[in-house]
Amino acid sequence: MPRRSTSSSTGRSTGNSTAPRNRTPQPVTIRRRSFGDFVKAFFAFVALLGLVVGVPGALAVSIGWPLPSGVPSLEWLQQEITVTTFLHILTVVVWLAWAQFTACVLVEVKAALSGVGVPGRVPGAGPSQILARQLVAALLLVGATAASLTPGLSNLGHSLDGNQKPTVAAAQATPGLFAQQQEQAATTAAALAQQASHAQADAGSNAKQHGDTKYYRIQPPEGRHHDSLWEIAQRHLGDGRRYKEIYELNKDRTQPDGSKLSEASLIRPGWIMEMPGDAHGGELVEAPDASAHASSSAQQQIHDYAKSGDHAQGSHAQGGGHHAQQVSLPEQRPASDGGRQHAAPAASSSSSSAFGLPQALIGAPLLAAGLLGALGRRRRQALWQSALGAIGGRRGMEPPLPAGDAADAQDALLVGADPEGVRLLDRSLRGLAAQLAGESRDLPTVYAAWLSKGDLHLQLAQPAGKPPAPWQLGQDQTFWMLARTDAERYEDVDTAAPYPGLVSLGTMDDSRLLLNLESVPGIVSLSGREADRAAVFASVAAELATNGWSDRMTITLVGFGEDLTPLAPNRLRHLGGIDDLIETMEAETRQRRGALGAAGHDSVLTGRTGPAQHTRWAPHLVLLAAQPSAEDAVKLAELASDASRLGIGYLVGTETGDLPGAAWEMEVTSEGKLLAPLLGLELDAQLLPLATQRAVVELFVEADPEHDPQGPVPTPPFLVDISEQGRPAVYARLVGPYEIIGLDTPDGERSALLHEALALLLLHREGVHPRVLSSALWPRGVTEDVRDALLERLRVWLGADPDGTPRLSADSTGRLVLAKSVVSDLDVLRSLYHEATQGKGVNSRVVRGRLLTDALVLVRGPLLADRPEGRYRWLTHEIIDAQLPLLVADIGLALSAFHLEKDRAEKAIEALGASLNSAPADERLWNELLRATHATGDAGRLQALASDLVNRSGARGLPPRTEALLDELLPTWRSGAAAVG
Repeated sequence: MPRRSTSSSTGRSTGNSTAPRNRTPQPVTIRRRSFGDFVKAFFAFVALLGLVVGVPGALAVSIGWPLPSGVPSLEWLQQEITVTTFLHILTVVVWLAWAQFTACVLVEVKAALSGVGVPGRVPGAGPSQILARQLVAALLLVGATAASLTPGLSNLGHSLDGNQKPTVAAAQATPGLFAQQQEQAATTAAALAQQASHAQADAGSNAKQHGDTKYYRIQPPEGRHHDSLWEIAQRHLGDGRRYKEIYELNKDRTQPDGSKLSEASLIRPGWIMEMPGDAHGGELVEAPDASAHASSSAQQQIHDYAKSGDHAQGSHAQGGGHHAQQVSLPEQRPASDGGRQHAAPAASSSSSSAFGLPQALIGAPLLAAGLLGALGRRRRQALWQSALGAIGGRRGMEPPLPAGDAADAQDALLVGADPEGVRLLDRSLRGLAAQLAGESRDLPTVYAAWLSKGDLHLQLAQPAGKPPAPWQLGQDQTFWMLARTDAERYEDVDTAAPYPGLVSLGTMDDSRLLLNLESVPGIVSLSGREADRAAVFASVAAELATNGWSDRMTITLVGFGEDLTPLAPNRLRHLGGIDDLIETMEAETRQRRGALGAAGHDSVLTGRTGPAQHTRWAPHLVLLAAQPSAEDAVKLAELASDASRLGIGYLVGTETGDLPGAAWEMEVTSEGKLLAPLLGLELDAQLLPLATQRAVVELFVEADPEHDPQGPVPTPPFLVDISEQGRPAVYARLVGPYEIIGLDTPDGERSALLHEALALLLLHREGVHPRVLSSALWPRGVTEDVRDALLERLRVWLGADPDGTPRLSADSTGRLVLAKSVVSDLDVLRSLYHEATQGKGVNSRVVRGRLLTDALVLVRGPLLADRPEGRYRWLTHEIIDAQLPLLVADIGLALSAFHLEKDRAEKAIEALGASLNSAPADERLWNELLRATHATGDAGRLQALASDLVNRSGARGLPPRTEALLDELLPTWRSGAAAVG
């Protein structure tokens, strides 16, 4: 965002100052202070004197001190309660009420005399403090003139250079005292400049002695540039982040046009802003003193503005300079037990640096979870396609192992991912949509979502009434909040994802912001260095493409991201230039407008719930990294003007920060900060740097089933000696119930953790990063010393080989690896199958049959069948649940073929049945079972099997290959199945 040059602290304008000035002077017409104001001040003084001094005096004279002079004895406590006792108790209550009211008076007087900030709150003194505020305000309204309690007119226009007209109005000197409806007065900078010139000659030390309060007038727009509190703070306080101080001084105070400042981003030209005491610069004007020769209208204007405060009534202004919606940080509760702490412990930071894991992925739990889930689906797809023979030359049991940067990226995904958080977010949003649909209510427009200490806060574009339980109203009517404990009660519902356009931008104060790109009323612009912008665009694109809280979606990338399409080929599309984009979006905008009109919906949100939810309007999000030309920018602004209603969102990069039609403006800095001053945001940006982006894409490319289909068949990463001489020192049985042979069972509470850590290492013979291990065992985070203590116990438990080599060590990359003497039945299972099909069994039928039979005997059930509930959750990240059934099916198919070669159909059926116990959904096993049953020559048995298959298939019907096979083996199967049914 471009910054305007400012005046120096001495008040002199620089020669190249471009600060906008008021250019439409108008006369100021404001009423004078009336006699009634003095009457109110007199009665306020009498009331304060009576309440603060009269009440304690009357109590002291009439009753005295009601409390006992010494410590009460037991006999005193057992005395009968008399009327005197009751009066003493009542007197104590009155004394406490007086003390509370007196504290309120002192707080209000202090705030009034200081002239900076808002009065502090006295605990439990709501009505009392309001009364005190009104009385003090009424008194000081008149008393300030005589007693000089407020800054004076003598310094109005102080430090203004003669060649620059002041552009700020005088305003309230005692903020937040009380509010009354006043006459609206239109004021201008020219009128104030004239008043300032009259008063400047009388500037003296008196005002400086009491502290000058300075004011600023909001400037009218200059071109496409609008004034903002951030820029005012930047120019006059030296730090744009101090805009909050200006906001606090002026919020909810009636402005000259009758409006009130309710949000930091909604300010209007001509409004008055009181500034903090250290504000400087030539555009500021100081408050008038009664001794100055200023016009009475100027003095009245100040007092009228002073009467804007907590009790003024009126609607929020929506017109004027800014229309951007404020995105506020929600109020936070103490962290719940269920909230996962995603921020890596400080002790772990050194580990990350030593082992080179990308922090960009570790610090992005939702992005990492989406990428990890998509990668797992891609690898499972590759396994199934390989098993079904769809891809030639890739019938391997293992996907390629990543190496180098890709391995680091995979470890970072495992460390950073929070799949449970994604699941809760998805269920919460869909559950809310289902509840609103049940109540025949429309989905509210959501600008942003905050994940704060396990809780979910939705920030609405406007109040939408009371949310359905268990949702609650948050800090105001525009926040709906759901506690994590309540979110865990939601279950999966069959409804469309209501807010698929939510995407993480970064964190602020331990809260993660998800901006709803689909709901923005216009374009979101992003400025900053090209490399920094590219990292933000890549992060947004990757999370949108893989997140778990959306259904269908189209993401169009322009000017970047051609290499990102492997992440989600069905969602991501890349266009060559802006011309193609504009042509495409013009057509889609027309189409969506027509479709909404034909369906009778106001927006896509009403098409996602209620009777028409089957329509499921999918969002289309456009990410344009290239700087558009002025002509193209205007066209994009026209397209985006109605985009939020149509389910279309635009994120556009810009070098200058000045983009036509940009509703929300953001800037990414070289320090990794994402700034959006008009939205009140300063985030630690979520980024996906180029090197990390390439490593992630490499993982997806290597997992693609069509990648290098003619390459060599991968071998298992770890083969064991299956001969009698290769008996291991430690043997773990993982396929079925978990058992360990060769080690004593450890004592104490750490036994379960040690078993789980060993299982993870056994499933990853290539090595496990220490941070991956700790993330798997402690999903909510753990300190480095606790992790290292567990690893030391694990080393001691596993022991060493006879030659002194420890059975747990670290390789050259720092990853934990097990010695070859520690073996699992899964290692043996893979080795037996590999030896039978690619080793000695290839040339020896007898050896092949024995190896396959031994392998099938090892299968005792699913992996870690008896694992405790709540543990081993890291298995959801693994593809072993797909690998093991496929491996067992491959063994069963090979053994069946071995028996059918010698016409032993019953043996083949027995082998296939054993495999189906572990892989009941494998179509290949059922088809082979049909062939083996047909080989028995028993037509009735074959018909019964066909009927069983039809019943298992349900409404989906049999797979095409199975139907074709039945037509070949049993042409009458359809009629027979119908008869059985």
